[in-house]
Formats: sequence, structure tokens, C-alpha cells
Amino acid sequence: MNHSPNKICALFNIQYPIIQGGMIWCAGWRLASAVSNAGGLGLIGAGSMYPDVLDEHIQKCKLATQKPFGVNLPLLYPNIEDHIQTIIKHKVPIVFTSAGNPKSWTQTLKNEGIKVVHVVSSVKFALKSQEAGVDAVVAEGFEAGGHNGREETTTLCLIPMVKKHIDIPLIAAGGIGDGRAMLAMFNLGADGVQVGSRFVASRESSAHQNFKQAVIDCKEGDTLLTLKELTPVRLLKNSFFEKVQSAYFKGTNLEEITELLGRGRAKKGMFEGDLEEGELEIGQIAGNFDSICSAQEIIQEFVSDYNAALLEQTSF
Repeated sequence: MNHSPNKICALFNIQYPIIQGGMIWCAGWRLASAVSNAGGLGLIGAGSMYPDVLDEHIQKCKLATQKPFGVNLPLLYPNIEDHIQTIIKHKVPIVFTSAGNPKSWTQTLKNEGIKVVHVVSSVKFALKSQEAGVDAVVAEGFEAGGHNGREETTTLCLIPMVKKHIDIPLIAAGGIGDGRAMLAMFNLGADGVQVGSRFVASRESSAHQNFKQAVIDCKEGDTLLTLKELTPVRLLKNSFFEKVQSAYFKGTNLEEITELLGRGRAKKGMFEGDLEEGELEIGQIAGNFDSICSAQEIIQEFVSDYNAALLEQTSF
């Protein structure tokens, strides 16, 4: 990796501009601390945690790394005030917010000296985030796993569009599974990358082994964006997914689809390993993975691939 100053490295005081996505049920203290220790920025995924569980994970992460780490906080979380107080109490240096209005908590967190980044899927929300005073934005294309924007804008299109309209640092997400993709994002104007799916299939990920293996086994076309009327989400195709698709074809109303979803589907799939009836959130790029590695190996591979691709670039 070249040694010219990087905005994301400077902002977060990290070695490499690689952020691990704060994915529910997959991103606990073990993964976050391992990524931070390897030179990236690890994030604890607070969206699947009760307040006392988040408290425990932050404490354990502080013991496991001396490097900066952060918390990913979906703003629609029901106990949001409790999570905010826990983050402030433990002086977590960085918070990535998503799924909500960045104006809600950005200033509260910044008043405590916390760096705030908001995840967006469009230029419109990137501008709103900048106006709200965030330190950077993550622009996530629809290739990404988990919850997505309704616009279905791909990362390749989204990054230059957002770059054109904002002045703050830009982090690219969605479909980034190796160092070559990272270089592509830098060429499009990104200052850093956020990587989710690749870290799901890591040794330190808190995902169930069944789910990790399903991620490694999946091929091109094995995921699809669905549930757009409720909350768009990219899932691996399984029995539960087929039930959702069947409900659509039958013209089932939203109330019945909500009932079909029930509660705890993501936990059942990703954390408990039910590959048939669980919700399996993963990105399109998972079709390119063939091994479960340590977080350190993933970071090192990203950096070596990036440097190799950089050397191969030629001018016309």
C-alpha cells in the first residue's frame, strides 16, 4: 500500500483504510478486536445486542486491543438511548450509524469527542449526512449483504456520484471482497472501504459455522435482494427465502408477509445456523470466496492484492 496520507487512516488513526462492517450476529468483540489489531478498523455490531450485551462486548474489546475500534449502531434500534449511553460511558472513539436520520444522534456523540460516520445508499442521504455534521460517509451499493437501499444503485455507479457531491471523506461498501476491488474503489474516488461479507467467513466472526460454510459454498447468483416493500435485504436463497418469494407471487399482502417473517429469523440463520428457516444475509461477492481465514490473514491479503494490482496499472 502506498504511503501517501490517507484521509480515513488519519481520521481513525489506523494503519489501513479497511473497515470491517458491523454486521448483526457476526460482528462481536472477537472480530472487531482482531481487525483492529491487524491494522484495520473493527466494528462491534450493536443491532443484535441488548444493552448489557453491548456493554460486555465493548469491555472485552478494550481488553483485547489497544487500537481504535468502533460500534455500528442502527438508529432504528428500540433501545437506542441505552446504547448511546453505553458508548459514551466507555468512551468508544468511533460510531458508525445506519438505518435512520443522522441528525438524531450525531451532535450528541460528537459533543463527547466521538467520530461519527453514517451509512447511505444514495447521494441524497450522503448530503443529508454531511449537513448533519458526520465526519465521513459510507456509500453502500446494492451488491451488499443485509439491508440495502431501495434504489438498487450499484457500488460502481454510487461512489463517483457521491464523490461529486460531498466534501467529507468517502468510504465505499458493497461487493468489495479483495484488494483489487479496493483499488477500484480508490480509483473511483473513495478514501477507504468497508468490508462485510468477507469478514463473515472469518475465524473470529460470531456467525455460526453452518452459515460460514454456506457463505464459502455459495456461487454467483445464489443471493437476491427481496422484501423491498418492507425493508430491502439481500439473502442467500433457502427454504425461508422461497417462502417469501412464493408469498410475493401469490399476491400476499404486507401484513401476511410480516407475519411470515416473524421474529428472530436473522438470529436463527446467522447465529444459530438454521440454513433452511433462517434469514441468511450475505453479499453477492460471497460467490468469490473459497476459504475461512483469520481476520489478520484477510487484511494482509487485501493489502498484498491492492499493492500487486497497483503495480499492474499502466497508463495508455
